[in-house]
Amino acid sequence: MRDINSVKEEVVKQLAQKADKVSIVKLVDLLVEFSYTAKASDIHIEPQEGKVRIRFRIDGVLHDSLDPAVLPTELHQEIITRIKVLSGLRTDEHSLPQDGRFKINVAELGNVDVRVSILPTRYGENSILRILAETQSFELENLDLLPVDLEKVKKAISKPYGMILANGPTGSGKTTTLYTILKRLNKPEASVITLEDPVEYGMPGATQVQVNTQIGLTFAGGLRSILRQDPNIIMVGEIRDEETASIAVNAALTGHLVLSTLHTNDSATTFPRLIDMGVPPFLVASTVNIAMGQRLVRTICKECKNERQLTDTELKSVQEIIPDVTKSNRVFYIGKGCSVCDGTGYKGRVGIREVLEINEEIRALIMSRASAQQIKETAVKHGMTTMLQDGLKRAFAGQTTLEEILRIIHE
Repeated sequence: MRDINSVKEEVVKQLAQKADKVSIVKLVDLLVEFSYTAKASDIHIEPQEGKVRIRFRIDGVLHDSLDPAVLPTELHQEIITRIKVLSGLRTDEHSLPQDGRFKINVAELGNVDVRVSILPTRYGENSILRILAETQSFELENLDLLPVDLEKVKKAISKPYGMILANGPTGSGKTTTLYTILKRLNKPEASVITLEDPVEYGMPGATQVQVNTQIGLTFAGGLRSILRQDPNIIMVGEIRDEETASIAVNAALTGHLVLSTLHTNDSATTFPRLIDMGVPPFLVASTVNIAMGQRLVRTICKECKNERQLTDTELKSVQEIIPDVTKSNRVFYIGKGCSVCDGTGYKGRVGIREVLEINEEIRALIMSRASAQQIKETAVKHGMTTMLQDGLKRAFAGQTTLEEILRIIHE
């Protein structure tokens, strides 16, 4: 794979030419290659007054990585048209949002899968390209779970029925977690069906269904049809509404293993959320095997990693949020910033998680409609490591910074 700086130089060189000399085909290829090489998850092509801004989401944060190279406005529509052609979208439609995807063959990288979203704005069409990373190499052990949490997950997926839920905000790695579990479960003797919006990654051996609300194929309707397809394992991209929640819970109750995601802040909020969606507490209590809360935090760049000691003022401020930090363990680490990490001090990301396993005491709390806080306190009493504790352990170990943990957990 080419060095990131040489790809960047080539992009800047293309953009420095006169508009009529630029190869649009090559430029789009280079933007995807740069994004892939920089391990960016998204490319933002944003038209603004008098200019077009190109940004890359690297490790969850947007960067003007190609600054001061700005896309000339006269090239903007040509690039959007090229993206539409690759994605099989309508090139004559400029006033409605469009979604698509394409595979592009990049030299030395092979095929790169790209998901496209185009939105009309005041100054032209905004295009977001999501670079889909391969999960084929992912194993449960690669998720970097704490050993005790890894055992909980293995125990939950060994059960023939029930629900496994991964929770967190958009971009917290929930889909990667579910696909990694699916890869472990995807065996010749099992029928695996997924229902997604959109299908994120290809999985040989599994039947993957794309939600399409325009023709009436919703999560609820699709899930109802899937149950007539004799599946063993069902993955529902997201539980968004009461109907989907009800069908998913009943599927788990009738002998299917159901994997899905919810947008909740932590694992304990899963249960009140499902009950709010109209699922009876006794069904929630008897079907959920485990609920996982997760976030992605940036890891410190290994090339510029340095020790740092908290000052007395910092220590006092941190102790108000994290009482576990004491005077005896005030040594943390930070990245100073270098050419490798583009001056950010961070390179790559890792998941911090909490895995809430259902036991009889928690089951009783769910049945009595207990609050998320009560459920969380009981889970901690039974040995659950919270996301904050997991993050703090990683900060002490020098994997990430204390600032990053506080930014993610208390944002």
